[in-house]
Amino acid sequence: MEYKISDKLAALKPSAIREIFKSLTDPTIISFAAGNPNPLSFPVEALSRISADIFANQASFALQYGMTEGYTPLRQAVSERLRDRFGISRSFDTTVITTGGQQGIELTCKALCNEGDAVICENPSFIGALNAFRSNGARTVGVPLNDDGIDVEKLEAVLKIEKRAKILYLIPTFHNPAGITSTLENRQKVYALAKQYGVVILEDNPYGELRFAGVDVPTYKSFDEDGIVVYCSSFSKILSSGMRVGFVCGPEALVSKMIVAKQVEDVHTNLFFQMLCHRYITEYDLDAHIAGIRDLYRAKCNRMLTALDREIPSCIKYTRPEGGLFLWCTLPDGKDSAPFVKAALAQKVAVVPGSAFNCDENAPSDSFRLNYSMPSDDDIDRGVAILGKLAKEMF
Repeated sequence: MEYKISDKLAALKPSAIREIFKSLTDPTIISFAAGNPNPLSFPVEALSRISADIFANQASFALQYGMTEGYTPLRQAVSERLRDRFGISRSFDTTVITTGGQQGIELTCKALCNEGDAVICENPSFIGALNAFRSNGARTVGVPLNDDGIDVEKLEAVLKIEKRAKILYLIPTFHNPAGITSTLENRQKVYALAKQYGVVILEDNPYGELRFAGVDVPTYKSFDEDGIVVYCSSFSKILSSGMRVGFVCGPEALVSKMIVAKQVEDVHTNLFFQMLCHRYITEYDLDAHIAGIRDLYRAKCNRMLTALDREIPSCIKYTRPEGGLFLWCTLPDGKDSAPFVKAALAQKVAVVPGSAFNCDENAPSDSFRLNYSMPSDDDIDRGVAILGKLAKEMF
């Protein structure tokens, strides 16, 4: 039988990162391609104890259907942490639990965008978000990134001509894939433009608690007096990525429609894992746990930067992140990174080509992404040495 795939999905390409994962079953490959948190960051013993207690005393509740908005105690705990940690607290906002941060991104698009509407994104941007927008029939319109954040002048130029812009999607803190953090001045200018042109800011902040250097920058949501920011995050990077527990904080009038869409998608997020998250963040020292993750990633990042400084020729530039999981390498003279990425994989080192993160799926990229959270120290040293040797031969 010949299947006639819907227009929304027919042209949608699989995530390049997920496709690369298929090649990583070979244990001889050194992978800098993943975006996973290090398993050492999972509080296994504490989660095991909590799980046993839930199954011993609350199994009938934990295994039952739950509310679409989320487990009420967890919603309250998340709201309190957003207020205390990020200064996010407005009377017009509400917080709901999602199935990972990815669902919050997708639900925002579903609630706001009609077929052919535009989502303006930093270019490059997170592939999962780009595909979420595309799958809902939205167009992804890219605006270049500078060292201080999205290019404000080019953003305004796009807003002037893009009459169907509905969302401005941003990863302002420890950007994926670029690893940069936008400045407060940049954020304030961008907020003013979004307000002027009537565009909702979708602030994606899954890495915000993973700062291991520098000084925190206020979130967009913390100075949102106008109800134009939807804030998405998750527990994936600070507790467990496999739990798929995230959250959204946004204007109640908008979030109420996202809840209706979520009812259709999955009814509710896994109740047992919501209870597990709630018990951990209220009964254990989450801040101390996160401090340990920061120490782990600080060491990993420093190891990779030291190796890059030693092995990579000066013609290749790379970011020096203050947190998160990634750094971004750029080849000289605008060279397409695809041949280099392919050659690296032939040498048993996997990196992600920058083209995977482009708003224009057919555009080449002169960059590639490295992850430092997952590989061992030895793999970091050996893998970067291979990349350095290859770069010297090719450039």
